[in-house]
Amino acid sequence: MRINLPEKRYYSIGEVAGAFEVNTSLIRFWEKEFDVIKPKKNAKGNRKFTPEDIRNLELIYHLVKVRGFTLEGAKIHLTAEKQKTLSNFEIIRKLESIKAELVNLKNQL
Repeated sequence: MRINLPEKRYYSIGEVAGAFEVNTSLIRFWEKEFDVIKPKKNAKGNRKFTPEDIRNLELIYHLVKVRGFTLEGAKIHLTAEKQKTLSNFEIIRKLESIKAELVNLKNQL
């Protein structure tokens, strides 16, 4: 899955939910369930997600929605093998990006 968000310092919960094509309630739920997601809150209490939060949400989305992990399984996987999982996830993202570019080139021919 490729997330299309502009380069910014902070993202609103609506922007994040739209990028992942999920409800804002799911983002809030994952925030409560996973300790790695810690958005900042402004004076009004609105959540502001950093690029690091977005990367963690991408990883959680991949584990839960794509690979079919349960929430408990994803938590265990994140804590036990976080570094290995992150590196594998980054490799998968790069390969998906390369594939998309190659498909785009093929379509242009």
